[in-house]
This record gives sequence, C-alpha cells and structure tokens, in this order.
Amino acid sequence: MATQGEYAKTKINAVNRYRGRGKYDHETIHALVNSVPVLHVSFNVPLPDDDDESGISYPTILPMIGCMSNYRSPGSISAPQADNDNDNSDEPPVLYLHGYISSRLIKQGGTNTGLPMSIAATSLDGLVLALTPNHHSCNYRSAVLFGRATLVSDESERMRAMQLITENMLPNRWNNSRVPPTKVEMQSTGILRVEIDAASAKTRTGGPGEDRADLKDEALRERVWTGVVPVSLQWGEPVPAEGNRVDKVPGYVEEWRVGSNAEAVKASTDSAS
Repeated sequence: MATQGEYAKTKINAVNRYRGRGKYDHETIHALVNSVPVLHVSFNVPLPDDDDESGISYPTILPMIGCMSNYRSPGSISAPQADNDNDNSDEPPVLYLHGYISSRLIKQGGTNTGLPMSIAATSLDGLVLALTPNHHSCNYRSAVLFGRATLVSDESERMRAMQLITENMLPNRWNNSRVPPTKVEMQSTGILRVEIDAASAKTRTGGPGEDRADLKDEALRERVWTGVVPVSLQWGEPVPAEGNRVDKVPGYVEEWRVGSNAEAVKASTDSAS
C-alpha cells in the first residue's frame, strides 16, 4: 500500500537490475504517470466458453489515458498534482481510467473484487551511443504500477474523475468546453478507479558506460563518435477543425503548448549530462 509518500518495496515492485536507479516515492511515480500522454494497461481476460482457438489466454494490453490523484471521499477529490500527497491521510492515491461502457476492460472492472492490472508509463529522454553496440542504451524515466480496478458508481466521483483526466491532458480545458457532459454521454462512459498496491520507478541519465579496454583504444575513440542524442515530445502548431469558428488559438492552449515543449527539451537535455 502507498503510505507516507512512498510505496513499500516488495517482491512485486522491487527494481532488481541497476537497483540504484529505482525509486519508490509518490512524487516521482505520480509525476511520471501524469506527464506521459499514453499509459499501457495490462490485464487478463478469461476465455469465452465457446472459444475454439488455441485455448491460450493471452494477457491483454491497451493504450489508455488516465490520471493519478489523491481522494478523500467520493465527491471530494484533490487536484491532479503528483506532489499533493497529504501526509496526514492514510488513504492511498488512485489512478482513474475511462473507457466505453461496453469494453472488456470496463466490464471486467465491474466485479466486486477488482480486476488485477499492471500499468506502465514511459518517457524516453535520449539515445545513448557508446563505442560498442553492447553499451548503447537510452536515457529514460519509467514507472510500473500494480493495482486492482473497480468501476466507479458514485456520480460525483465519476464527474470529478472526468474533470481530472481532462485537466491532466490540457490544463483549463474542462471549463473551456461544453460541460458538464450530458447524462447520455456519462451513461456511455465507464470510469475505473485503480487502487495501487505497489509501484516503482526507474530512471537512467548521463552518457555511455564504456569498457576499460575500449577507453584505452585510442584508434577506436578517434573513429567512433559517442554521446547522447536528446529526444523529447513536442506539441506542434494547433490545426483548427473544419467546423472551428474561433479565429485565434486560445491563450491557455498556446501557453501550455509552448511551456510543455520547453520543459520537455530541458528535461531531455539535462538527462544527457
């Protein structure tokens, strides 16, 4: 369980390879989850009784949009800020996901026991080029969370979760669109609350690690370029929809776009050193 700002290290979430890169604090993990545009959610779905294929039950993995948040009680959910944990509360942070009501994931989440799932969030910061292919690597920030998903039935929590997910995608978008969603829209949307049992993050920064023998090979070092090629997600110039009637891109969109791009470039460049 998540308490006092850190996830307990267990066999489920312990980082075993390059243990020094592992992190278990809420701030690092929640910030990463809320910063990536796509989460990958993995879960198992039982085979249907009439299945006549191979009989193998493959794990299902879906790209989804979600948001991590603390909650105090239904209808009283804090803003989606990764560092907004309340040390005076023993209530763990949760991950909200949304999908179409008839999807397999939403249906499985309707059980009382909760659907076990794993969630991965990854941000690539650079390609690390070494003297030998075996030492090529990537700079990255990644997190893996393990939890149980249940369907949210409380209407106030459902609406708040929708707002959190929307605001996490683009701040100030909720109040600058048609809200609240209609009853029909909400009836077709399922909200899952994933209670996190364990989680960890892993990061890599810096340049390549080289074999000592290669570093002594002056001819090799003079022939092969080594270093880091930073990479970052960049939001392009907004393209108006065919039916758009607003002449100018709203300031809150442009400010967010420019600011996010600058932050992403700085993060990837900083990680190279």
